[in-house]
Amino acid sequence: MEKENKRNTFTGSIGFVLAAAGSAVGLGNIWRFPYLAAKDGGGLFLLVYLILALTFGFTLLTTEIAIGRKTRQSPLTAYGKLKKGWGFLGVLSCLVPFLIMPYYCVIGGWVLKYLCTYLSGFGSQAAQDGYFEAFITGDKEPIFMMVLFLAFVVFVVVWEVNKGIETTSKIIMPMLLLLVVAIAIFSLTLKHTDGEGIMRTGMEGLKIYLIPDISNLTVSHFFTVLMDAMGQLFYSLSVAMGIMGAYGSYVKEDANLAVSINQIEIFDTAVAFLAGVMILPAVYSFMGQEGMQASGPGLMFRSLPKVFSEMGKIGNIVGILFFALILFAALTSAVSIMEAVVSSLMDQFHISRLRAVVMEGAIALIIGILVCLGYNKLYFELLLPNGVTAQLLDLMDYISNNILMPIVAIATCILVGWILKPKFVMDEVEKGGRKMGRKGLYQVMIKIVAPLLLLVLFLKSLGILTFI
Repeated sequence: MEKENKRNTFTGSIGFVLAAAGSAVGLGNIWRFPYLAAKDGGGLFLLVYLILALTFGFTLLTTEIAIGRKTRQSPLTAYGKLKKGWGFLGVLSCLVPFLIMPYYCVIGGWVLKYLCTYLSGFGSQAAQDGYFEAFITGDKEPIFMMVLFLAFVVFVVVWEVNKGIETTSKIIMPMLLLLVVAIAIFSLTLKHTDGEGIMRTGMEGLKIYLIPDISNLTVSHFFTVLMDAMGQLFYSLSVAMGIMGAYGSYVKEDANLAVSINQIEIFDTAVAFLAGVMILPAVYSFMGQEGMQASGPGLMFRSLPKVFSEMGKIGNIVGILFFALILFAALTSAVSIMEAVVSSLMDQFHISRLRAVVMEGAIALIIGILVCLGYNKLYFELLLPNGVTAQLLDLMDYISNNILMPIVAIATCILVGWILKPKFVMDEVEKGGRKMGRKGLYQVMIKIVAPLLLLVLFLKSLGILTFI
């Protein structure tokens, strides 16, 4: 108990909300959300996503944060403390960020490379065909950029929670939000006439993004939209990754969890929505609806540089602002991912923060180098059950995101919904006389709806459910 009482905490609710929102607002919000919205009927996807955020996302987010504050433990040790025999769930929960950390730093290195390119005034080179491939298949530069990114993450995490993570989040998150809003507004003002004399505007792209397209709506298509929206929400909120549990363990006893959770939901959903406003109108203006079908690295490192190049001189400035924004989002997420592992090592082995950071940093560095080499010396191709042809980075992403995370989330729902009972979480949220909204909804979601939806998502990712 003496060790738990000395556990570092966030100084206030604002620091916790910004840190948690920083974790949730990552690359997935920016390079996957707009693509899914464009693919799944614009406003239809947005509506389904919003409903899920208020139900499914609320349930998982509340559960993990409450478990963290209740146990005052990291994910690795929290589940064993909750219920004897459930320590395995803590191991799986900790394994997720352990696997994600190395390849997330590799991608962070890619973002850093592009930011440096635009800062140097050579943004036009980034728009050339083959530029991205030439970079990631290199032997040295991807590793160098990955190391720089990892070094900054280590620098933040090595400090105490309130001095490192909280302070950094208070600085970066407002800057990130300002950049998202500024670029989104600029994107809406764009106009472009292509070689065939057809003029497209950012406002037209916004209409495609916002107005629901139900012209081809069928039961099968609706389930596809539902699964896409749920998968996006599941990953973007940083649930089932040990992060929210770790951050929850640093929240003070007198903090209003219900209010904080609502604020995290709003912040994450708002940034995801604004990412679509920021990207889709610009892509539509210069590349038409076909360009809106790009996602992931293809969108960020191939399509968007071409869009910036078409803007002329101002394109380089927009490129600087955009990749600065992406770097901020990647850094806050990487910090939270590393903290989930570091806090677990500290609680399990009773070691200092410095030693835990050095251990995790060294492991992430070694595996990160292997991931970089996965595009050249260690290159291979493997067909995954979800139909994706993968190399090392994709394989690690598939194992962590498509296998481990759903298993952790389903098991958590079973533990809290049927063994500990929902009242366990509800009492923690209402501690100190606070009121928890959506209590009835929470009970139904944690016991029945959430685990069933997660099971469908899991079977789909395994290639077992192919009709969705």
